[in-house]
Amino acid sequence: MQRKKVISKMGITICCIILACFFVFPVLLLFINSFKSLKEIYISVLQFPKMLNLDNYISAFHELDYLSAIKNSLIVTCTVTAANVLFCSMAAWVLVRYKTKVSTFIFTVFSVSVLIPFQCVMLPLLAEMGMLNMINMPGLMLVNLGFGSSMSIILFHGFIKNVPVELEEAAAIDGAGQPRVFFTIVLPLIKGIAVTVAILNVMALWNDYLLPSLTINRRGTQTLPLRTYLFFGAYTKKWNLGSAALIMAMIPIVIFYVFCQKYIIKGVTEGAVKG
Repeated sequence: MQRKKVISKMGITICCIILACFFVFPVLLLFINSFKSLKEIYISVLQFPKMLNLDNYISAFHELDYLSAIKNSLIVTCTVTAANVLFCSMAAWVLVRYKTKVSTFIFTVFSVSVLIPFQCVMLPLLAEMGMLNMINMPGLMLVNLGFGSSMSIILFHGFIKNVPVELEEAAAIDGAGQPRVFFTIVLPLIKGIAVTVAILNVMALWNDYLLPSLTINRRGTQTLPLRTYLFFGAYTKKWNLGSAALIMAMIPIVIFYVFCQKYIIKGVTEGAVKG
């Protein structure tokens, strides 16, 4: 029996290593090619560069207008994430505590809307945004907030159900109003899932290309994913600069994930145990 367990664990480990290689290999290949000249890339994509040349990164930094692009990405990501965590946690709290047929119906609508892909509503949504003069950065942030709210509310909803209602009742007896109850009692107790929701939103917003390309694809307002696409034109493709630009775009979110991954695992685990 013990031997079977060891063999089973070894098999699982080998499968995980193989899957990890499939995910890591494209990133490693991109990193290697970011140091090559365009001629070296055309000769062989898999070959290591003859020398580590940082010229690609310097040129890509200037052509990307990197500081401006990263500023725009930070504005969109941080604003939408903060609003998402605040409003969705409040909405989930109300849906949990005021259990009626209407609240059940609203939560069902949020749950079903998660299944609707953005591409299905893209054209009518853009038409509405054009009519309301919202083809701009505020419009992009508002739409992102709407699309990200469904999953966030579902996550908060499952977590808040396990917050003892007696704590809120005791605070209400002491004279605390609803805003004070939420911000002093409920929000501190759900900070684990709040951090998880924030991290998931940051990762999705930072890497988003489709919606920004339809709403803010103008110089000076473009986010980092939009700027990196400039190296891949219809007639010329600067693979060397494009590879360096993609690595530069990945670095901030990779660093963010490395520091925050323990909160993702902790939040999901706590939600599973409490649920």
